[in-house]
Amino acid sequence: MIPVRGYQGRKVAVLGLGRSGQAAERALRAGGAEPLCWDDSAEAREVAEGVGLVIHDLTRSGAWADIAALIVSPGIPHLYPEPHKVIAAAMEAGVPVDNDIGLFFRSFSTDDWDRFDTPPRVVAVTGSNGKSTTSALIHHLLIENGRVSQLAGNIGRGVLDIDPAGDAGVVVLELSSYQTDLARALTPDVAVFTNLTPDHLDRHGGIGGYFAAKRRLFAEGGPDRAVIGVDEAEGVYLSNQLAEGPEDDRVIRVSVERKLAGPGWAVFARKGFLSEYRKGRQVGSIDLRAIAGLPGTHNHQNACAAYAACRALGLAPKAIEQAFQSFQGLPHRSQLVAERNGVRFVNDSKATNVDSAEKALQAFAHIRWIAGGLGKAGGIEALRPALGSVVKAYLIGHSARDFALQLGNVPYEICETMARAVAGAAAEAKPGEVVLLAPAAASFDQYPNFEKRGDDFMAEVEKALAGV
Repeated sequence: MIPVRGYQGRKVAVLGLGRSGQAAERALRAGGAEPLCWDDSAEAREVAEGVGLVIHDLTRSGAWADIAALIVSPGIPHLYPEPHKVIAAAMEAGVPVDNDIGLFFRSFSTDDWDRFDTPPRVVAVTGSNGKSTTSALIHHLLIENGRVSQLAGNIGRGVLDIDPAGDAGVVVLELSSYQTDLARALTPDVAVFTNLTPDHLDRHGGIGGYFAAKRRLFAEGGPDRAVIGVDEAEGVYLSNQLAEGPEDDRVIRVSVERKLAGPGWAVFARKGFLSEYRKGRQVGSIDLRAIAGLPGTHNHQNACAAYAACRALGLAPKAIEQAFQSFQGLPHRSQLVAERNGVRFVNDSKATNVDSAEKALQAFAHIRWIAGGLGKAGGIEALRPALGSVVKAYLIGHSARDFALQLGNVPYEICETMARAVAGAAAEAKPGEVVLLAPAAASFDQYPNFEKRGDDFMAEVEKALAGV
């Protein structure tokens, strides 16, 4: 646990009693604060009170007397589409609003660090797609090379639940826009921006607000090194804002669309080969095509970002290349579930939007595509150019019929359920084809989250293959 510093003997309110809220309460108490907790759910309050948390009604008049700060769980809106009433009341009362990420960055370093030979480092990864894989890959590369690393944030452990830093230790954080938008302290040593595609626009008041939330990770604290994906205009802009000139190697530019030239530091992948250039010369190269855990261009982008971050931490190219080989990928992200009679079954349940589904579709040829769920604005119209490799679509969930109208000439079947979709695709698949779950939709019409949807896919694949 990371005890929170700066609030000893003071009252701190905590709004939202899920994983991050409860972790914040424990860390505040460990640091000598007096946490006062609230959740809109009466059931959540009852459970929290049962395990010893102090419930304090933040909706009543006079609730903010003597409260030093309000700590908010990331899922609770503080600005758009409108502030939660408790947050609005805190702001009206002049109470600073923060989250667990802000608490982490203000509390992680301690006087003990003066005794370390090598100070601990924090790597923070944000962006629209690939954050989890990039974060997990950085962590894997470090562990495989004998470095002490902890994985936290949106993946792994809660950010305040990790162990205090040790000599030369590294913390790898995956951070969403919800987390970076509100944190009052953001001071990573290495910050990574993977890419930007439209998502969570209602929460951020549009694409500009969404990008601004991501940008805070780089603008607020000034990382020693910034790894920036420059395949979108926002990444080009961000890298330009951070660099003092073309040769400034504090910014490492990353691309999977083009070779990056110039005197600075760049990592890019073309036709499956990763290249690192510094001062106009190639200093590293890795063939990514045979790495099973990193299929497709989108994973090559993740590999480039992770490679760049680890190079910034001092790992050698050959050491990174060797560690790439043992990376198995993450569950529900281009995860190879099974292979039978030349047919592969791939679980990419995390492909909850059009952009991530497009990347999954581009990673394979001859696809029997399972898609659908709770569709997002625009459906899958934008995916039409990527459907050339789809042999047939098997549509599930609330948006199945809407998606069918947007498929053009692609053959399809309305299956509605995962069981029917997997059974149909498995029965019709031929050697050399891939049965791919890449829903291009949220899961909430049939499942509580994308993980449960992916688990169901894997269970149905097991059933289908058992009957072969």
